[in-house]
Amino acid sequence: MDFVSHVNKTSHDRGTCLCIGIDPHQKKLDEIEGLDKRSMLLDFGRKIVDHTREFVCAYKINIAFFEVHGAKGIEQLIELISYIKKSGTPLILDCKRGDIGSTAEAYAKACFEVYKADAVTLSPYMGWDSVKPFADYKGNFSFILALTSNEGANDFQLSGGLYRKVAKKVIEWDKENLGLVIGATKPGYLRKIRKSLGFNGLILVPGIGVQGGDLNKVMEYGINNNGKGLIISISRSIIFASMARKFYEAAAKKAFEYRAKMNI
Repeated sequence: MDFVSHVNKTSHDRGTCLCIGIDPHQKKLDEIEGLDKRSMLLDFGRKIVDHTREFVCAYKINIAFFEVHGAKGIEQLIELISYIKKSGTPLILDCKRGDIGSTAEAYAKACFEVYKADAVTLSPYMGWDSVKPFADYKGNFSFILALTSNEGANDFQLSGGLYRKVAKKVIEWDKENLGLVIGATKPGYLRKIRKSLGFNGLILVPGIGVQGGDLNKVMEYGINNNGKGLIISISRSIIFASMARKFYEAAAKKAFEYRAKMNI
């Protein structure tokens, strides 16, 4: 099953467009008692998945928090991806790759064949030849950074309407396995992407929770013409809702609450 079909199915079956971001900050993990010290990243991720999967349409793993641990971290990353996929849930690898030629081909092969991610995030700054090797994997999916939720988005993305040029180019590329990343802290621009540009594809929306994005406006402005098209990614406010030994129970409660607010 291709990524879009898989996300649509899990979203429909579980009544949600929630995506939980698994960002295992080491300093946070050190505060939690009872985690297996030998494989802390994997233990944490599995517990989050075991107690929240009924509330999500996908998971998103930030590769940086695994890479920082070297080979040991990568081993746990691969195991966690496998664990998530066995749960029947799509997996987005948040890696923000962006390079050209054989380098992009190597990145794409690593993401889709070695790590076995279902989808990735990409930086489009170097143009089509940096995106094409990922788009060539027909069953997989790539989310192109258009407008991110951080303050630094003002430096380039909003300057001269660069975010709009990116979105228009993704529309021109006309690939069913390409979507956009639009931050929840800028819902008005999300509306412009949908209404003004007519983009009807999948949009990954980070920035709800700690970053202060408006969930109601994201839901209002982000749903496409088919009543679908949104993957709303929430990380820290769910996975670190509690630092107690049974942190996963608080995570499940938060995930349940967010799903209830999404009303799909």
